[in-house]
Amino acid sequence: MMSTSSPADAAHSADVVAVARRQRWLDVLFHRATQFFALLVLAALLAIIVSLFLNAWPSFKKFGFEFLWRVEWDIINEEFGAAIAIVGTLLSSAIALLIAVPLSFGIALFLTETCPVWLRRPLGTAVELLAAVPSIIYGMFGLFIFAPLFAEHGQPALQSTLGQMPLIGSLFGGAMNGIGILAAGIVLSFMVLPFIAAVMRDVFEIVPPILRESAYGLGCTTWEVVRKVVLPYTQKGVVGGIMLGLGRALGETMAVTFVIGNSQRLSASLFSPGTSIASTLANEFGEAADFHLSTLYALGFLLFVITFFVLAAAKVMISRAEKAKGL
Repeated sequence: MMSTSSPADAAHSADVVAVARRQRWLDVLFHRATQFFALLVLAALLAIIVSLFLNAWPSFKKFGFEFLWRVEWDIINEEFGAAIAIVGTLLSSAIALLIAVPLSFGIALFLTETCPVWLRRPLGTAVELLAAVPSIIYGMFGLFIFAPLFAEHGQPALQSTLGQMPLIGSLFGGAMNGIGILAAGIVLSFMVLPFIAAVMRDVFEIVPPILRESAYGLGCTTWEVVRKVVLPYTQKGVVGGIMLGLGRALGETMAVTFVIGNSQRLSASLFSPGTSIASTLANEFGEAADFHLSTLYALGFLLFVITFFVLAAAKVMISRAEKAKGL
């Protein structure tokens, strides 16, 4: 016998086909929309790079690669070099990470492993609130509160201890006025610490509890659990948090401008005033014109290149670590 479908079954099948067709078109629309937004970000990034390079071209054309290691900064005679600003940027950022990363690791470790439950949320919220403080507030704090205290207590202590040691003693010599490369690095560490600590805390919390419990069940101490379970599991997130802090430190403007001293000179002492790429742009961009303006665009382009290579190095490091583990 031949089966015949009723009109109700035919209508239901038509409805199913219509719903499937509509869902297919919605999936295509969603795919194209997300693709457009991703390409829009990429296009904006390329536009920024191209505009920076085109505006910086007169400076690059005149100085070439020598621009990277020239130390002259003579606005009147239009003789410029990026070495002083690059050194100040890298030194202040390195000091900031040297201070902030261990502190952030300790904060994240305490919040996720040993902190009492009743204290975990308010303390974590307090750390995150530090990230909401505007950079100019950090700069004012650094100039009016931190710098006088650092000149009166911090720098003399460093000079009388580390300044007397061979090899590194020259880094802590010179005038003690509270501002300089070291002061800028310390203020930067205050700024990047909440970002790094928040990311580390979040990635530590995603470790499956069963892994921790298994390690503790085998008799591991808290430090062994962190070193052998938590850190290997969250390596990508930890490095990402550090890179987030480094990117903030490299591009920070106002806080550094307040405390770095804004001096276009190189010195062996971390107490001496210096400058960074961001602070140079903040101080001179408003009054620059013609070739001077092109040179500032060149500094901005170099800051972008430095940040790009730092992030690329982090990606390569993570990739090599994963290959070494056989992932």
